[in-house]
Amino acid sequence: MGAAPVPDLPPVVADEDTGETWYEPPLLTHPGDGEYLAQMRIPRFGDDYNVAIAGGTSRSTTLDNGWIGVYEQSVMPGQVGNFSVAGHRTTWGFPLNRMDKLRLNDAVVVETQDGWYTYRFRTLEYVHPGQVDVLADVPQVPGAATGERYLTLTACSPLYSLAERIVGYAVFEGFQPRAEGAPESMASVDVVASPSW
Repeated sequence: MGAAPVPDLPPVVADEDTGETWYEPPLLTHPGDGEYLAQMRIPRFGDDYNVAIAGGTSRSTTLDNGWIGVYEQSVMPGQVGNFSVAGHRTTWGFPLNRMDKLRLNDAVVVETQDGWYTYRFRTLEYVHPGQVDVLADVPQVPGAATGERYLTLTACSPLYSLAERIVGYAVFEGFQPRAEGAPESMASVDVVASPSW
């Protein structure tokens, strides 16, 4: 049995002003509730941090499996708008337990069979559970259109409580096709230790 075929390279896009080139990210299909999409890799959490991303944010089909869930209104990785996801901090694998330990420019990488979508962490905040404007295409600015590509991570806060939400924001850096090998963003960094409970 041979190795799986490597997907073709996506189109290369060039900036008319600077001549800079990059790969246009492949458009992924929005997953149904509980349907597998990709893996999330965060080097700050260690080389072994590798969590499944699936459609939906219901506890029964996605979050309580220890997965990270994609909100229904979310765009897909690498697309203009807000790729918005949720995960547990203290139960069911607690995939976003250390979200408050992320540092400026930390890589948050979405890995698919086609390659890697890299986002760079910018900031986090705490909001009330009903503050859903953090999921807008431009977080907290519903109806705005900047042409930017965002990632929003959400989880309950404080630990062991549903009183607030911790929200982490990242901006898209680029897509690296699998044929090019793993991106530099996957390089090891100083790791934030896992909880010891």
